[in-house]
Amino acid sequence: MIAPEDQTPKVPKGVMGFLGHLEELRWRLLKSVLAVIVMAGAAFYFADPLLRFLVEPLGEVKLHYTEVTGSFYAYLKISLIAGIMCALPIIFYQLWSFISPGLHAHEKTAILPLVAVSTFLFLLGAGFCYLVVLPISLAFLIGFAGDILSPIITVGSYISFAGLLLIAFGFGFQLPVLCYLLGQMGVISAEFLAKGRRYALVGILIAGAVITPPDVFTQVLLAVPIYLLYEISIIVVRYTGKRREQAESEESAAESPDTSVASRSAQSRDNEIGGGEETDE
Repeated sequence: MIAPEDQTPKVPKGVMGFLGHLEELRWRLLKSVLAVIVMAGAAFYFADPLLRFLVEPLGEVKLHYTEVTGSFYAYLKISLIAGIMCALPIIFYQLWSFISPGLHAHEKTAILPLVAVSTFLFLLGAGFCYLVVLPISLAFLIGFAGDILSPIITVGSYISFAGLLLIAFGFGFQLPVLCYLLGQMGVISAEFLAKGRRYALVGILIAGAVITPPDVFTQVLLAVPIYLLYEISIIVVRYTGKRREQAESEESAAESPDTSVASRSAQSRDNEIGGGEETDE
């Protein structure tokens, strides 16, 4: 009795299954979280100068705390924000390394440059927020009541407010890198991004309204640089798309001689077999 053949589809060698991807994602998330914890623990030692640096955009406005543990939790918050920013190279490395199996072999070598560019763009966005957005937003929001009301701002609420804006602007400036990766994986193209300008502008404005405080100035200050980065992303995707097509054509040209040689050898073996059968007859 002939045993039935195994109909289970075989996974090619070197290809990771769904559970393997989940396991890899779990470990990369764990490494990122550990990096943030370690960096936040180190930043807690410098919490006092970090707090002084963060409150500079407030000017003469003083911060308060209304609970016994208010100052301690404030220092924890600012240490966590600093830990996230200090751990950015590790976080980006884990993220782009997880996505790298979807790229071509010659594109995987760009992981370290991507980490450097991502970190630079995040710091650029956070710096733009700290130097431009925070002073304008705070001056508008605090001075909105005029002389009728006096602000009593708690240190915890201010750190949450400023930290959210810094992180939002930092990740918002990652748009060119994200578009580059999606373009390399064939998900989007420069033509697709160019046709979707109007929808992208609406989406950027909606995201700005959700992330930023409820004032038009801050929303515009977020929307303008993000839209400029969107236009830069179109140029990046168009340029890298041409390079990707050129690399694919070179790879196919390099593989074609081997394929032709293999087909010729297979054809010669068939001819020899056919000739042998005719001789036997």
